[in-house]
Amino acid sequence: MFSTRELSAAVEAVRDEHAPGALVLDCAHDFETVPPAQAEELGLLVDSLDPASYPAEWLPADAPEVLVTYASSDLTVGMPGDGGVAWTRQTEPPVVLCKPRLDGSPDSFVDFLIAEALVEVGLDEPEHMLGFFGAEYPNFADAVRPSLDPVGTYQLAVACYDAYLGLQTREIFAEWDGPLFEAWLDAGDRLSGRVEELPTAIATGELSVPEAAELACNAIKHAGELPAPFDALDASAYLDHGASYAVEWAERVAETISG
Repeated sequence: MFSTRELSAAVEAVRDEHAPGALVLDCAHDFETVPPAQAEELGLLVDSLDPASYPAEWLPADAPEVLVTYASSDLTVGMPGDGGVAWTRQTEPPVVLCKPRLDGSPDSFVDFLIAEALVEVGLDEPEHMLGFFGAEYPNFADAVRPSLDPVGTYQLAVACYDAYLGLQTREIFAEWDGPLFEAWLDAGDRLSGRVEELPTAIATGELSVPEAAELACNAIKHAGELPAPFDALDASAYLDHGASYAVEWAERVAETISG
């Protein structure tokens, strides 16, 4: 299932600075969440496993099953929305997992995604939005109910947490040079046109608000300009107040949300 990935010199340097000792592994199969049997195989490659678990009261009664499983004591690695690279600190050392869906992507972009994961590993932040929202997650769900179903609520919350991380990581990315910096800029340029069109895409029903939020919040790590209502997430106050700010944002925009 897993094999050690050879890293470029630039990515090695990022690992040395932000996540010393972290393992970067290629996965034999694509996944949203690593199947339990395969997740346990990580135990053969790391020094220890310490599965995360979270209080049941952090979950709304209608939370998606995948989130219920993540909150349990089961070892859950990877979640919907992770994209081509996932990471976990439930292992010692931490692990970054590269999925086969990356095959065919430009090497420079793949290097950026891996480097981004290593930077996130090095932040003193939860590895998933549930750890970020904590007891505020039911309040977030209440704010967007009934406009969004539980899956849409989950999708929007993940996007909000991506924005929170992006506010921190973009300062690091902006200090890079060489291919990683160029890949960061290029990915941001590719997003900018789509982000500018988000209000129209929402108004016409081409995209739901959670789908639009994924694009907008992804642009934050590239220092992109955001349209309303997502621009309110690109704020230092978000870093200061965290999950409670995201809940207040959801309450303010609830009337515009349509699943």
